[in-house]
Formats: sequence, C-alpha cells, structure tokens
Amino acid sequence: MKVRLLVVLALLALTVGTAGAQTVVHQDVRPVLQAAAAAMGVNNVKTIQITGSGTTRILGQSYAPGSNSGNVADEDFPPLDMPSYIRVIDYDAKFSREELTRRQGNRPARGGGGIPIQGDQRQIFVNSGNYAWNVNADNSMAPQPALADQRLLEIYLTPHGFLKGAMEAEDTKAVTLMMAAEDMGKQAGPGGRKVTYISYTVFGKYKISGSLDDQNLVERTFTWLGNPVMGDLFWQWDYTQYRDMAGIKFPGLLHAHWGNIRAEPHHGIEIRVSNIALNTPVGPTAVPDNVRNFTPPPVRAEGQQLAPGVWLIGGGSHNSVAVEFRDHIAVIEAPLNEERSLAVIREVQRVIPNKPIRYLVVTHHHWDHSGGIRTYVAQGAILVTHQANRTFLDSLVLDPSPRTIDPDILSTFYPRFAGDRLPVFETINPRTSQIKSKFVLSDGDRSIELHAVPGLNHTSDMLIAYLPKEKLLVNADLYGPPAQGAQPPMPNQSMTTLRNTIARLGLDVARHVPLHGQPGTHEQFLSIVGAAGAAGGGPGGNQ
Repeated sequence: MKVRLLVVLALLALTVGTAGAQTVVHQDVRPVLQAAAAAMGVNNVKTIQITGSGTTRILGQSYAPGSNSGNVADEDFPPLDMPSYIRVIDYDAKFSREELTRRQGNRPARGGGGIPIQGDQRQIFVNSGNYAWNVNADNSMAPQPALADQRLLEIYLTPHGFLKGAMEAEDTKAVTLMMAAEDMGKQAGPGGRKVTYISYTVFGKYKISGSLDDQNLVERTFTWLGNPVMGDLFWQWDYTQYRDMAGIKFPGLLHAHWGNIRAEPHHGIEIRVSNIALNTPVGPTAVPDNVRNFTPPPVRAEGQQLAPGVWLIGGGSHNSVAVEFRDHIAVIEAPLNEERSLAVIREVQRVIPNKPIRYLVVTHHHWDHSGGIRTYVAQGAILVTHQANRTFLDSLVLDPSPRTIDPDILSTFYPRFAGDRLPVFETINPRTSQIKSKFVLSDGDRSIELHAVPGLNHTSDMLIAYLPKEKLLVNADLYGPPAQGAQPPMPNQSMTTLRNTIARLGLDVARHVPLHGQPGTHEQFLSIVGAAGAAGGGPGGNQ
C-alpha cells in the first residue's frame, strides 16, 4: 500500500462531522456507520450468495523465499485458475459455505502445494459459529478446528459483514483523513481524497479495520491472524468496481492479500463477481455431529531408529530426522508449528539423552516446513539452510517483533535476541562453477552432507541431506516411497530432478528417508522413476 498523509491527526478535540480538508476524529461513530449502511444497503442484507470466477493461490508455497531471486513473480504464492466460485453467508447465524473449483490451466507449475493440479479440484470450506470443517470429495466432513477463528473473521471482512460488525461492537472507532492515495485505483484531487477508517475488536482478540471511500462504500478491510511462520499475519481484502446488484451496492472485484505488514503482501484469491442473491435460503447450517464432537488428538512424536545414532521422528504428517554426534545433535527439519517442535525435541532428548541440539537443518522455506524453526532458535540452535533462504528466515520468520495473536517462546522471552545473541546461520551458496559444492557437518566419525538441488519447479532453495556412512538420503517433498500395498506414484519433475542430482553427485544411496511418510529403498525409487538419463537430460528431466 503506497499512502501519504496530507493532513496528520489533529487534537482529539476537533469538531465532529464533515470538515472539508481537515482530519476528523469521530467521537460518535454512529453517523458514519449509518451513512455507510445506507449507501451499502446493509439493513437489507440478512444472507448473501456470491457467484463468480477468478484465480486462487496456495498460501505459503511460493517458488522463491522472499526477495532473493529478484523476480517478483517467483516470490508470490502459486496461482491457479478458478473457473467457478460460490459463497453463501448467513450474517446472523455466522455461517459461511465457500465452494470453488481450481485447475492448473496454463499457469506455470512452479511452487509447492501439490501443483501441477491434475484436472479440476473442488474445494468446500464451511464454518458455523465457532466450528469449521471441509467437505471431502466423498462428501464426508473433515473437522478443521484450527481454522475456526479465521473463517469466522472472513465473514467480518466482507463489505457488509464489516459494517454489521462495526455496528455491533462496543469499541468501534473512526477517523476521516484527506489522503493522497496511489492505491485502490482512485486518484486524489488537489485537496486529497477523503477516506474514513473504521476499527473495532472481535472475540476480545482480533482487530478488524477497514476504510470507506468518499461515497461511503467499503473499499478495504483487514485484520491480523496468528501464524507460526509470519507471526501476526496481515490478511486484507480490497473491494473495487462497485455496481448495483440485487438492489444494493456490491463490488464487482474482490481481491485478497495474504502477507505481512513488514513486507510486500502476497496476493491471495481474486473473485470476479458475476452476480449476487440476497436473503435466499442458505441450506442446512447445523454443525455435523462428528465436527461438534471432534477433539484434536495430541501431537505425537515417535522415534524410529534408522541406524545407530540416527532417528526418524515421525508420528504426524511431517517428519524430522535426528542425528547424534560426539557431543551434540543435529536435527533435520522443524515443520508445522511450535507444538510440533516441542514434541519432537522431547522425543529427541529421550532417544539421544544428555546432548544439546546444536544444529537445525532447514531444507526449504515452504511454510509447512518452517513453522517450528523459532522453537529451536530459542534454544540456541544454529540454522543451516540455503543462502537464498537466509533473508526470509532472518528478516521475517525470526523478526523479534511481538507476536500478539499467538505468542510463542521466542516472542515471549526473547532469549536469543538479548544483547548481541542473535540467530546464527550457516548457509550453502552453490554456484554454477561449483555445482558439486556441499556443506558438511561432521565429528570425524559421522557426517551429514548437505547439497542444493538446482532445476526444481517445486522451490529454488531446496537442500537434501546425505549420510555417507549410513547411505541414507533425506529429502523433503521430492519423493515419498509408497506405503505397503499402495500403487507407486507416477514419476514427476521433482523425482527426476532428485534422481539426476543423485547421479551427478555420485551419491551411494541405500535408503530414502522422506520428511513425509516412511523410508524406502533406492532400488524401489529407481524402479519408479527409472535410471538416470532415461527421462531426458538436464537437471530437471521430463515432467
């Protein structure tokens, strides 16, 4: 957002009301809300159905980590075509059902999150009050308690939901500013452009803010969500191209940003609205029994010995690997969140007692693989990662700013940000002229070789870990051996790139240790992906 104030806030004793080019602090917000409600037709909206199409993106799965590649397109979240979108909201019941179809289309298959998408994928996201769930392809209901707050906040972030929430809240505040604005596609005149900001709190925890233009139409709403990678994650919606629909004013273009206030926000979903319907039945709003009665299971971290002193720490959707050295431990990967990291650390200390975790290897920047990093930094671990990942980790993930929504150990106690005790990095910076360069952790007996994997579509900063003594290769997201009795996966670009990298580096691999799933043999891997060169030359092979 590029905004420059023409007139700064004056004394709170400024006269309430319209003041031309003055800044007005509204001590009584009722006239502001009443004018906006009348312009938007808020009192006529009990339920709404929004139909459209557009694009959607995969949160936290960008190809490049932050501003290192110099290519903004690479840094954004991966886009997908969205040929259909339908959302129904019952504002009084705090109910929402969002159904969309996404497909790869002609979008580049760069980034994570399961792309390239094969065919059309339907997604259905529902919330009712404090409950959230997804509807699976077989129409079963999958509870999503961790997303309940976010989905409820999304109702407040809609144009009409924002004003309804402002009228219900007890702490609503408003200020009218004359601004020179370069955003929202609206030009400011010689005296500036009148923008009224409104802010209030919901659930005693979340700040909801937004702005009205000089026609009293909601042009932007935003809030902050707790996120293990980014902390207080900025969540913004922009509303443009207003027109008369179903007897009210409604924007023709809805555009989300999912990012961080300290950095350029990433783009999110964009909806081109074809039509809306008001006050029609929204279908059953009852919470399914399995959702209402669902209790999240405790986080499980279970050690599985791969070789003397080498342990796979599984028990969930993501794994870590602990490697014992003479006087310390190295852990490969800190996925998901602090709760997961604390469970993994407890299990590591159980299977390898009385040694500190000195190193944490971070394979790549994707958010599901980075959410538990801060827990290790709080305990003094040195981070080992790709050079391209350092700025992202140092300036955003490890930013010492307070985390007000979901505080963690690091933000609460700051043990590594006191004085000169800052996070310590060891980075791998492969160059074209040194393509076989590697980073080695060793105590003279056991070693971990860390190699970059160039040529991937999945991410630009991927590392693999190779233990030469044990002939183990650890990878994230590139290859997961099929479960016993399951059909082998079809070879893809990540698998062929991994195969070609193994051959180029001359690694003697016996077993593959994935950070999703269970280990498997190298013979099984080659039977699936083929021998090096069979699928074409170059680091990427064929897709």
